[in-house]
Amino acid sequence: MKHIALARAATWVLVASLAACASAPNYQPPQLDLKDDAWRDNPWQPAAPADEQPHGAWWQTFGDAELDALQVQLEQGSPDLAVALARFDQATAYMQAARAALLPSLDSAASVTGNRQSKNRPLRGSNQPDVYGANTIGISMSYELDLWGRVRSLVASGEALAQASAADLQAVRLSLHAQLTESYVSLRGVDTELLLLRETVLTYERALQLTRNRHGAGISSGLDVARAQTQLSSAQALVSELEVHRAQLEHAIASLLGEPAQSFQLAVRAADLKAPELPVGQPSTLLQRRPDVAAAERRVASANAAIGVARAAFFPTFTFGPSYGFQNTGGENWISAPNRYWSIGPAVNFNLFDAGLRKSQLAQARAAWDEAGARYRSVVMNAFQQVEDEMARLSLYKVEIEQQTQAETAAHQALQLAMSRYRDGAIDYLEVVSAQTTDLQIRRAMLNLQNQRLLSSVRLVRALGGGWDKNSLALPSPTSVRGG
Repeated sequence: MKHIALARAATWVLVASLAACASAPNYQPPQLDLKDDAWRDNPWQPAAPADEQPHGAWWQTFGDAELDALQVQLEQGSPDLAVALARFDQATAYMQAARAALLPSLDSAASVTGNRQSKNRPLRGSNQPDVYGANTIGISMSYELDLWGRVRSLVASGEALAQASAADLQAVRLSLHAQLTESYVSLRGVDTELLLLRETVLTYERALQLTRNRHGAGISSGLDVARAQTQLSSAQALVSELEVHRAQLEHAIASLLGEPAQSFQLAVRAADLKAPELPVGQPSTLLQRRPDVAAAERRVASANAAIGVARAAFFPTFTFGPSYGFQNTGGENWISAPNRYWSIGPAVNFNLFDAGLRKSQLAQARAAWDEAGARYRSVVMNAFQQVEDEMARLSLYKVEIEQQTQAETAAHQALQLAMSRYRDGAIDYLEVVSAQTTDLQIRRAMLNLQNQRLLSSVRLVRALGGGWDKNSLALPSPTSVRGG
């Protein structure tokens, strides 16, 4: 008995040792060399722990109720968001299917058949009938003894993929909200420019009438009238060009919302959008605040677990499958003690030769892990670049707007002087045309700069991850990710 106990103990030690060899490698996220933990072009203050990013409906910082309403409509009607939700549902179902393998599978079966056996069946007894019935009812259980961690690795891989899909969904949601905000900001920028050009058209119409009156009085030449008409027609052409651009932006917003372009319309108006002042925190926090970074990291974890699945294939598969039921040849008292049958005991399956298949599958799993790690580092580097790009733009836009403001003031004064001197007959209309052109160009450039600053703010919010945080991936479920 003592020798039997020692043999059993040695067997379990061997099994435990083999199981340790077969499990997935200890997971460590890919390491990144963040040498300088500060943003080079940060134009704002460092973030405090409680305010390092806008939360939830970050677009509300722009202060436009119509934009807020459109964002709500986006959540309800966007076809692109519906696609992302369906992908997340698929990943969740895969995860749940993998988890099911951790528990035994219980099946039941019943059959009532009539049968005829051949008279010349090998090993047939002389007293066996030619025709007989067979009634069977029973239950059976199947369970894989996960000694090598194959099932646990499958579950870990499925859970990591579900978390990656949850992060993908949030990345799509962030992208759609940012696209809608950018399109809306661009549209309102076009509206502001349209209002400027329509006001300019009215001014040029008055200037044209002035030159016609002076020409009729013999004070100015027909060349002045032609020049004034040219300015007016050019401004009118710019209005038509902007109206085409505005229609395209309006159609883009309709597409994002899942609305037919022909029935969607936003009234032209000047919007006083506010550029948010964003505390951006430190670069290391970006790894927690970008859903695409989180998705890439979770795919590395899934690939790591897949190595454990490939390793487990080198070891025997142990299953336990008891069964119990009743069976007879079609007579009465089918379900009774004499008709019972049962089976119990473990089974083992081990491949002796596969021509290198399992080695190739393990090499493939390791290569997939290398690929996922490289992709993760690429996503992170791209995230850092996007943040630095937008902060650099915002910093330079601030300086450029200050300079453009001075140019706008000077151009407006030059135009007023030119018109005054033209009325006094001191100059011809060519100088007025030059002053008008310069003034309009600088005013449009100022509006474009202000709009670009707003757009860059949107892109910075997007680059920082919006209001998302990696902690939301702790328990991926449909209810935790659908609401945004």
